[in-house]
Amino acid sequence: MLAFIVSRLLQSLAVMLAVSFLCFVLFNFVGDPVNNMVGQEASTSDREEMRRDLGLEDSVAVQFIRFLGNATTGNFGKSYRLARPVSDLIVERMPATLELVVVAALLALAMGIPLGVVTALRRHTVDSGAIMTFSLAGVAMPTFVIGILLIYVFSVECKSWAPAIGLSPDWCFPSFGRGETVKLGWWNSGLLTAAGLKAIVLPAFTLSLFQMTLVLRLVRSQMLEVLRTDYIKFARARGLTNRAVHFRHALKNTLLPVITVIGIQIGGLIAFSIITETVFQWPGMGQLFIQSVQFADIPVMAAYLVMVSFIFVAINFFVDLLYATIDPRLRLDRAQLGTAGG
Repeated sequence: MLAFIVSRLLQSLAVMLAVSFLCFVLFNFVGDPVNNMVGQEASTSDREEMRRDLGLEDSVAVQFIRFLGNATTGNFGKSYRLARPVSDLIVERMPATLELVVVAALLALAMGIPLGVVTALRRHTVDSGAIMTFSLAGVAMPTFVIGILLIYVFSVECKSWAPAIGLSPDWCFPSFGRGETVKLGWWNSGLLTAAGLKAIVLPAFTLSLFQMTLVLRLVRSQMLEVLRTDYIKFARARGLTNRAVHFRHALKNTLLPVITVIGIQIGGLIAFSIITETVFQWPGMGQLFIQSVQFADIPVMAAYLVMVSFIFVAINFFVDLLYATIDPRLRLDRAQLGTAGG
């Protein structure tokens, strides 16, 4: 197990270094931030002085090494646009994004797993066909289209149809913003207020729909495959009830490969939250990144993508450990490969 952990750690470190370098190099070609920071009346000497202050006259390699050295201490430099430490900006925006991602992930799991089981156990029924048709819409429709439709139905038109069915217009969901928040130390939470909970419903559902569809289809396909195995037939032959066969044996083994996909998708939620945050004007890290791209704010862009990459790598690392713990065959295969190589 120790060799497995060390191997995964080395792979994760190599991925982080490669991603960090690629991001940093690419962002040096998105534009000159000095042009956005000074007016047209600025002289050439003023521009050169600002470039020296920002360290932009150094080579890319020197800038990257300086960036890595500072990043290890949590210092990502200052934002060119806001003239504030990037770490402070990310800490301010991180709670909004993480709360959105956590709620979206819980929605995806809470809807995807039960619906996947239902469509597998009742695959020839009308309700199963309706669920699968709905899942096609979740895959085919872009996230921004889903968000706009939800805003139109439950924020704009809601004020017209809600009273018609006996509901107050106050029932309608807000179309933008995070609602009222509460300070918990450095964490700014919107999940502890009614307005905050109401504001997160539409963006969280929008963000979770694609992942929910993916989980649904994966659980369904794995469930159907497990139900055809010999040990399930043996369990039925022993006289076990359908409930015991389906949930104690089949579902338990179905969720093994789902763990890996779910772990990867949690990282994907953070990356895809950029679109959702833009549509709903959600004050998270994704919106900060979009604003930084428009301004060529290289420190913010590089820090954001390095952080997202780190979350991806960390989640994959822990998923690998969890999967190896649940399924020891992975450790045995790696040990056999190491013996054969020696």
